[in-house]
Amino acid sequence: MTATSPASPEPVDGDLRLVERTVAGDQRAYELLVMKYQRRIERLVGRMVRDVDLIPDITQETFLRAYRALHQFRGEAQFYTWLYRIAVNTAKKALVDIKRNPVIAETSLRGGGDEDDETSLLDRELSTDETPETVLAAQEVAAAVNAAMEALPDELRQAITLREIEGLSYEEISVAMACPIGTVRSRIFRAREAISAKVKPLLEKQTGKRW
Repeated sequence: MTATSPASPEPVDGDLRLVERTVAGDQRAYELLVMKYQRRIERLVGRMVRDVDLIPDITQETFLRAYRALHQFRGEAQFYTWLYRIAVNTAKKALVDIKRNPVIAETSLRGGGDEDDETSLLDRELSTDETPETVLAAQEVAAAVNAAMEALPDELRQAITLREIEGLSYEEISVAMACPIGTVRSRIFRAREAISAKVKPLLEKQTGKRW
């Protein structure tokens, strides 16, 4: 009978280890974090601004702000949740500075053409046979969803984006938006109701489809 070794400690979260290495002076560790999350932050920023030329600058500013505040990250939340809040605040500041309003682009609601596992409202609501009629119907619904999302108050739009597009849990959204989980659930429910009211008449034209 072989002796059993003491149980090994739980592995430290990979992102947290990279943060700790960065704070300790390992610049390569932060480069790895940037590489890991740059595309997601770019897509997030792209959902908030119309001008595509602003996306690289806002993304860069997000990572610069995160780097300066990295010593404050303690791992209570997922690193991306923490980074998301910085990105949203950075984008909002940029939009205020240039007096533009945040919107969610139709392409981002459809996934932006990226081949990843992120889902969208449209992906779950539509599956067509790609006939001219169904393509037109899908475009009409996409426009309706886009308009409905644009019309939402900021806090509702952010909540539904985090849940439906970013795929965050209610707990993660609670941290990202700095509000109770009950408030998160309420905001998502209200956002879904508002969007449903706009797109349900169109979706009902699709046989067997319900919002």
